[in-house]
Amino acid sequence: MHTPTCPAHEALPTYPREREDYVNPPTTLLGGPPISPLRFIEGSVGWLVTGYHEARQVLSDPRFSAERWRGDDTVQPVPAWIRSNRGNGPGTFMVMDPPYHGYYRSQLTRYFTVKRARELETRIEEIVAGGLDSLEAAGRPADLVQHFALPVPSLVICELLGVSYEERKAFQSVAARIMRQDLNDADYHDVRVSLVEFLDALIKSKRKQPGSDLISELTAHTELSDEEIMGIAAQLLVAGHETTMNMLSLGTFTLLRNPDQTRRLRADPSLIPGAVEELLRYLAILNAFPVRIAQEDAVIGGVTVRAGQSVAVSVPAVNRDPALVDDPDTLDVGRPRSAHLAFGYGIHQCLGQHLARTELVAGYRGLLDRFPGLELAIPMEKVRMRTDMVVYGIHELPVTW
Repeated sequence: MHTPTCPAHEALPTYPREREDYVNPPTTLLGGPPISPLRFIEGSVGWLVTGYHEARQVLSDPRFSAERWRGDDTVQPVPAWIRSNRGNGPGTFMVMDPPYHGYYRSQLTRYFTVKRARELETRIEEIVAGGLDSLEAAGRPADLVQHFALPVPSLVICELLGVSYEERKAFQSVAARIMRQDLNDADYHDVRVSLVEFLDALIKSKRKQPGSDLISELTAHTELSDEEIMGIAAQLLVAGHETTMNMLSLGTFTLLRNPDQTRRLRADPSLIPGAVEELLRYLAILNAFPVRIAQEDAVIGGVTVRAGQSVAVSVPAVNRDPALVDDPDTLDVGRPRSAHLAFGYGIHQCLGQHLARTELVAGYRGLLDRFPGLELAIPMEKVRMRTDMVVYGIHELPVTW
């Protein structure tokens, strides 16, 4: 068995890297060993998992902690606030281990079931129709991100959490800043203060005048403190619109670049739910990666990961592993649904995945129906990609029809 110590050497490859042809993982991540040494962009050293089965093992094995502050000096550096506070604060269950992870997640599960997503379907379709109206009213050409891909998921998550329409732009601005990959400790502190101030005022207003939204429910019917609700709400607000926004814009861009696949969807709209799954697999918009910290020595893909070392999972590469699907580099909107890892795996699998699927199906269906002649309004090479963000996507997507 191959059991090397993770080498600390400047010649090691770094990640994240630029995608090739706008959407494809770098070829250097594909076809090699399922786990290999990695030098994070800050200079620290860990392991990168690109194999499908190995990724599922890391993301579901309790020996690997989601609490990144637990690592030794080889772990990817995290903001000083997180290190000094041993985490992101109360309620931030996405980066917590059991039992705290399960405690906080259990407070929310009933709001994010398949049944609840279906109940919201009509309202989501209304929001999508409003976004399409906005795009059409903007005139040709129009930015699909500004008029459709951004406002649709923003309005959905705002309504769910009880954020007023007038406050939407404030949280969008904070979310955009906190998702940058180049945040230093000072920047992280500033944006966190802005987010805390926004959420503190929101939670206090719900305690005084509750509504039917999720935050009002948490303040009225749980024993969670304001600080705990703030941690939960921060994650849901940011994750709940950034991911879906970029899937809508990047997915549309991808369909426009693959007109044969778009024609299939127009000819048979019943393929759209399956096409959403294929786009989630094919695009895998998590530009950074889930990082886990080994709590004890563990063998992954024939390699021994030592206790304290960090392991990063490249979801874009994992979702292109032939162990998952045949011909993984081909976009096939008629492909049978795969067990992709776009929403993660294990106990930390995305809580809002059913809501996201409902939004994406409604969004793509609405676009294809309303704008049969939709096309790019600028040359493809001038589309500005979000290579600087944690969630990959497109900054602006000028379209015409």
